[in-house]
Amino acid sequence: MKKTKKTKNPRVFAKASTQSRELSKALYNSNSIASLGTSYSYEASLKLAAEWLKKNGRGSLYELSPKSAMAYLRSRLSLVGQKTLDRDRQALQAVLRQNGRLTADQRLHVVEANRQQSLKSRNYTKAQIDIICQHQSSRNSFSTEIAFEAGLRAHELLTLLPASERPASERPADSLKFRDGGSRYTVIGKGGLIREVRISTELAVRLESTRLKDPIDRIDRKIHYNMHYDIAGGQSWSQSFSSASKSALGYSTGGHGLRHTYAQDRNREAQRLTGDIQRAKEIVSQELGHFRPEITDTYLR
Repeated sequence: MKKTKKTKNPRVFAKASTQSRELSKALYNSNSIASLGTSYSYEASLKLAAEWLKKNGRGSLYELSPKSAMAYLRSRLSLVGQKTLDRDRQALQAVLRQNGRLTADQRLHVVEANRQQSLKSRNYTKAQIDIICQHQSSRNSFSTEIAFEAGLRAHELLTLLPASERPASERPADSLKFRDGGSRYTVIGKGGLIREVRISTELAVRLESTRLKDPIDRIDRKIHYNMHYDIAGGQSWSQSFSSASKSALGYSTGGHGLRHTYAQDRNREAQRLTGDIQRAKEIVSQELGHFRPEITDTYLR
């Protein structure tokens, strides 16, 4: 009697969205990544990776290997910019460390994106910022003033607190870090880094006038923030700024453009004070809360 050949059943994996959600949550819970913001960012990267792995017969994220990770990254070279490619690599690297395929001190090779990224500066002039503020509500324009003066990200406006109540994380600090004077506050930036910022006494007085009797919980882009001041911030402020910029100037580079303005203004000041281009960049990098000084180059174009 002729034997019939048995066919293997195809492997069934969880949906890409389920894999990415479970793994990003596991990375956060194991302290492999420091903040919920990074967790959500990695989740987006891992979902696309999981879909590619399945389509190309390379299994699931749970059994990811360095070889498959590098193959996926190379498939993205002509599709995305360097910033996105770096985020994808970091997300896959975290998974490989979690599943034991990489040790804590091993890294995936950095791959260079083929796509040309815009090198146009995103900064605004002080005069342009004043005009934009005139097209915003008083609440939003006040936050624009703070973001411009302290070089804040949109979500960092939601985290302001006096430095005397929440000290900054231990980080390198140049003796010329920050302008003289002003009031000391801290914000929670990327990766959970608590960094010190300075705002003028006049703005600090206005800010303290909005101090809430009890902190409130605010959800912005799925992340909870403990707000101590009744000011605008996060996505709603960012949208207000972009809309006002388009109305006032006919274009917008986004609220993040204020960080570019801060970086360029402070870089010029630091160069005058130190006479040292590299040291000036280090100072600006520390004030912006960048983990690597070379990231600051993007802001100094």
